[in-house]
Amino acid sequence: MHWVNWVVIVAYLAYVVGDGLRRARGVTNIEGYFLANRAMPWWAVGLTVMATQLSAITLIGTTGQGAQDGMRFIQFYFGLPVALVLLGVTIVPFLHRAKVYTAYEFLERRFGPGTRSLTAFLFLCSRGLACGTVISAPAVVMSAVLGWPMLWSVAIIGLPTVLYVVIGGAQAVTWADVKQMFVIIAGLIAVIVVLLTKIPVTPDAALEIAGAAGRMRVFDFSFSLTETYTFWSGLIGGTFLMLSYFGTDQSQVQRYLTAKSVDEARSSHLMSAYWKIPLQALILLVGVLVFVYYLFVAPPLFWNPTHARAVQAADPNGYVQLEREANAAWVLRANMATELARSASGEPTADALIRAQFKTADSAYNALRADGLAKAAAATGLPARDANYIIPQFVLTQLPIGLTGLFIAAVLAAAMSTIAGELSALSTSTVVDFYRRWYKPEGSDAHYLKVSRAATAVWGLAACIVAIYAASLGSLIEVVNRFGSFFYGSILGVFILAMIARANATGAFSGLVIGMLTVGAVSFGAPSVSFLWHNVIGAVAVVVSGLAISAFTRESTPSSVSPTI
Repeated sequence: MHWVNWVVIVAYLAYVVGDGLRRARGVTNIEGYFLANRAMPWWAVGLTVMATQLSAITLIGTTGQGAQDGMRFIQFYFGLPVALVLLGVTIVPFLHRAKVYTAYEFLERRFGPGTRSLTAFLFLCSRGLACGTVISAPAVVMSAVLGWPMLWSVAIIGLPTVLYVVIGGAQAVTWADVKQMFVIIAGLIAVIVVLLTKIPVTPDAALEIAGAAGRMRVFDFSFSLTETYTFWSGLIGGTFLMLSYFGTDQSQVQRYLTAKSVDEARSSHLMSAYWKIPLQALILLVGVLVFVYYLFVAPPLFWNPTHARAVQAADPNGYVQLEREANAAWVLRANMATELARSASGEPTADALIRAQFKTADSAYNALRADGLAKAAAATGLPARDANYIIPQFVLTQLPIGLTGLFIAAVLAAAMSTIAGELSALSTSTVVDFYRRWYKPEGSDAHYLKVSRAATAVWGLAACIVAIYAASLGSLIEVVNRFGSFFYGSILGVFILAMIARANATGAFSGLVIGMLTVGAVSFGAPSVSFLWHNVIGAVAVVVSGLAISAFTRESTPSSVSPTI
């Protein structure tokens, strides 16, 4: 990679770490470290909420998803506006007024320490896995850039982030996120401009070709528990997932607890409600345009260079033959794409016939790619999924000098903002929900500050370990949501119970256990059920079983909490 790109990347990393060190001055208490003294303006909180969501997984995994599967993934977010409006009138004001450090403190006031600790433990499991997945996305880029093992690539991403979070806390995280959003948007714009310049057909023709390949299909109104990306799974399952993520996941709760007031916390949430879906659509469209670009420019047979080396080493002659066949299939597909572009430009031709021929050529090329991935899986002994390597390959080989560095800096920005927010949340829950609650209830702020920084470092190390293995699990945007959906529904269910007067501590704790067991049974016993529905299943199982058990056990509701339902 050119030295100019390295200058951009190193300068950016130095700036972020330096800014974290600067903002660490004056942080002497845990409220300042965890919640920035509850004094952040709404627009800064809104940007940090969006930056925490807009991770490197989004830039790497979602664009790869768009290149391979098209725009269907946008249906995943259809429940987001519904969830954020509901949260704005329920959990957000309730938790903000409660003056808690974590969402799970409230559960103790309502149901006792057992439910609080179990819920916080489930959060630590889900967010710890997700944080590792976030680190793996930029590590994929660095691994492709340098040819380094994932271990070293993970260290390059993880260590600077852990350093500025350990030192600066929530205030450093928030203001770094504000700046990083601008870097992320600049990187996306750079890629879009290059794509529109380099694709040798008009934008209208490019979209026509993408549509012929099935990449522009947005809506699927079929109702199926096995299909992940449909209108109904996104609206129903997505609403439950987003309710849990934005309303009960400490990585998001901690963001709006830093706001100055309830109204400012609501406003910060509405920023995501307005902008998340258009931004995700834009990112998916980048992936679709990359797909169109590689219809006219020969793509590598394997997006992941490791796969190419493994197959070549295992069967040199077979690799040469597969590459020859794939190149011939690509030439045929490129010719059909050119004809389709002419048709889209208004030249008289048999449009339906050309579309059919293009689809046939595209299917033939994809079949050869699938054969190659099967050979790679056999050679490496690992799943050969390479959606996460599509954008890195494009960036490294097609972007001009300087813009490559800018995009990699954008990936690092997206990763660091999300990792930082999640590490801060993991540290907060560890210290407040476990260390201070069970081990040392009485301690000075200076002591808790030391423990918090140590907890951040430990969680950073754990996330780096997860990251080494996450890249081989498939599209990272799916992986992180599969991890979350295993836990989110049940966690949401116990918060719903907390707002129902008839629910008691025994019902809540038992319901939470039953919900997790139910999701586990569905996940492993019926793996064809889409992970989005796990959120609905978990929440319903917790609420139904919790209310049923509460009806047979008599306990008084703690006077410190007034349920809203």
